[in-house]
Amino acid sequence: MDGIEIDGSVLEGGGQILRMSVALSAVTRKAIRIYNIRAKRSPPGLRAQHMNAVRALAQLSDAGVTGLGIGSKEIEFDPGSPRGGSFKIDVGTAGSTSLILQALMPFMSFSPSKTFVEITGGTNNPMAPAIDYLQEVLLPVVSKMGYKGSIELLRRSFYPRGQGIVRAAVEPIQMFKPIIMERLGEIEEIRGISYSSRLPAHIVERMARSADKVLTAAGYKNVKIDSEALQANQGRCAADPGCGIILFAKSKQGAILGADSLGELGKPAEKVGMEAAEELLRQLGTEAPVDRHLADQLIIYMSLADGISTIRTSELTLHALTGIHLSEKMVGAGFKVEGEERRPSTIICKGIGLENILI
Repeated sequence: MDGIEIDGSVLEGGGQILRMSVALSAVTRKAIRIYNIRAKRSPPGLRAQHMNAVRALAQLSDAGVTGLGIGSKEIEFDPGSPRGGSFKIDVGTAGSTSLILQALMPFMSFSPSKTFVEITGGTNNPMAPAIDYLQEVLLPVVSKMGYKGSIELLRRSFYPRGQGIVRAAVEPIQMFKPIIMERLGEIEEIRGISYSSRLPAHIVERMARSADKVLTAAGYKNVKIDSEALQANQGRCAADPGCGIILFAKSKQGAILGADSLGELGKPAEKVGMEAAEELLRQLGTEAPVDRHLADQLIIYMSLADGISTIRTSELTLHALTGIHLSEKMVGAGFKVEGEERRPSTIICKGIGLENILI
């Protein structure tokens, strides 16, 4: 196969390189070979959730794939034509539905017709964005770039079994518009959801009170945190017990920043709420309109957009630098970074203006 060679050990050296490489391959219809997959992780090589992301993109793009298997350190991915329709993906574990959606979402915009995907797996994981984050932060921001999609949470899920259900629907667009997000502006509200499954209701109340106390003490008055205490007889209830809280700060400039914390056995509910609130305050303290997780996820959209995008992020992460490296190598987008890793930075991108020729 003649294709682009991707070294999976560079920079972040984990699953992100795999997911983003395959996503860009599917979008641009350029074949790739990825080697040294997850070389900086223990154990290295493919795990179940990474295989599911590749399989999902292969299914939607009618791609040929070789090398898929647990522990595999090399795959080849040769995409065909995108196709709309309805698809079901079962991670089979508590592996993140959010990470699979991150890989699928840009590609689904370049299909010939509306695409529906139902994913079964983990919705609230410690090592991935919560599905609530994609709903409340990522979607509203990429919608400014012309994205047309929705994400619905049908059932929550936690480690170890997963079994959460998420549905996404995406309409095709001609191309992405560039985005400019340089100023945070005045915060007009802080919203959130304190959630649990199969646990006493007082836990969500304590997490919410703790977060509210921290935010109020910092001078934020317009704080509203909803509660979701699910029990076994309710359809959205997770198969396993678990809890967490996620917070969103919205500014008058249209910025949305998020922060969350998950409960753990032995961790007081008050600490969970406090952690989320303190992380949100840390992000807000940089006065950047794009939080560190959103910057990671916007790189691919910026690289494909028609024009120059500029974002100011609260923290330049290794994930963002990895995304920039892949976008430059695979699609020829031009990036300029003003700042340094782990510090507030500005990312400027001249996108390639990829056009959906199927609609």
